[in-house]
Amino acid sequence: MSILPIIYEFEKNNSIKKILITSSTLSSSRILEKLKFKKVVHQFYPIDHIYFSDKFLNYWKPSIAIFLESEIWPCMFKNLKKNNIPLILLNGRITKKTYLRWLKIKKFSQSIFNLIDIAYPQNNETKLYLKKLNVKKIQTIGNIKYIENNKTLNKKVDNDLSILFKQLKICVAASTHHTEEIFAAKAHLILKKKHRNFITIIIPRHVHRANKIFEQLEALNLKVVYHSSKNKNLNGVDIYIVDTFGESKKFYKIATTVFLGGSLINHGGQNPIEPARFGAKILHGPNIGNFKEVYKYLKNLKISKKITTPIEFANSNVFKKNMQKVGKINNQGKIILKKTIKELNKSINNEL
Repeated sequence: MSILPIIYEFEKNNSIKKILITSSTLSSSRILEKLKFKKVVHQFYPIDHIYFSDKFLNYWKPSIAIFLESEIWPCMFKNLKKNNIPLILLNGRITKKTYLRWLKIKKFSQSIFNLIDIAYPQNNETKLYLKKLNVKKIQTIGNIKYIENNKTLNKKVDNDLSILFKQLKICVAASTHHTEEIFAAKAHLILKKKHRNFITIIIPRHVHRANKIFEQLEALNLKVVYHSSKNKNLNGVDIYIVDTFGESKKFYKIATTVFLGGSLINHGGQNPIEPARFGAKILHGPNIGNFKEVYKYLKNLKISKKITTPIEFANSNVFKKNMQKVGKINNQGKIILKKTIKELNKSINNEL
């Protein structure tokens, strides 16, 4: 949750008495429960209907409302405006695909986006689309996903994984979609000729595909095991499929090279900041439209590289982390956090 470092800062602000956080998932509520904030109250977000959003606002009576990324809720926005509650869009994200969808109902869309008092886009593409969608006040402060959450970011490597993969050279293919596992497997076959103790870890974007992936890779005469099998002996294993939820970060901590999926197919790629934060080199395909500016930044730091063939994949692997570059990412995050708090405090102090 990229908002957490900001919440920690708000907790220190004596003028803020209560922070209401809404979400639509059980996982978010459990995370917040574990963190034991002093001022935070969690509620599930209401159905976006004029009646329900009105009741919600009448009960909680917020002084200011901050929405994240692409959370645009027409009924809630209208009721916020009706109650004169300032509305902020933080780390706004509008992709071309989303923008074209909103454009189909242009008049309605512009009437909704016009209700936003100030928007802080996470990239220049979003800034352009927000202007076209009739947001009057827009300011750039950076992408809050760069902010490192020092309070909850546990950099300690899982002991069992450390022991399991200690003697092996590894490559992680994460958030993979259909056909990208075969791409990674072909690269694996090339690397296996150079490194006998090499293994590829595949973390599919959709875990329910694990059995299908297993069958496809076995058809290539590769030895495949599931993470859930808790196999303690990986001798001769080619592919290790992570078939359980929420495990990516564990593997990023031991990874030296991570290929991020959704980038060979027309999907737009996945966010590379998290694996980069653990010192891994990032490989990706040509389709990274969802994170163009993040990848541009990582490319300038020589952290990421575009690949289009299994040979390029194999030749681009490294087996050593680059922690020096991690410091530069974290410094970028510190600057963005400082700017974000400064900007949000202006709005908060005006309303409290």
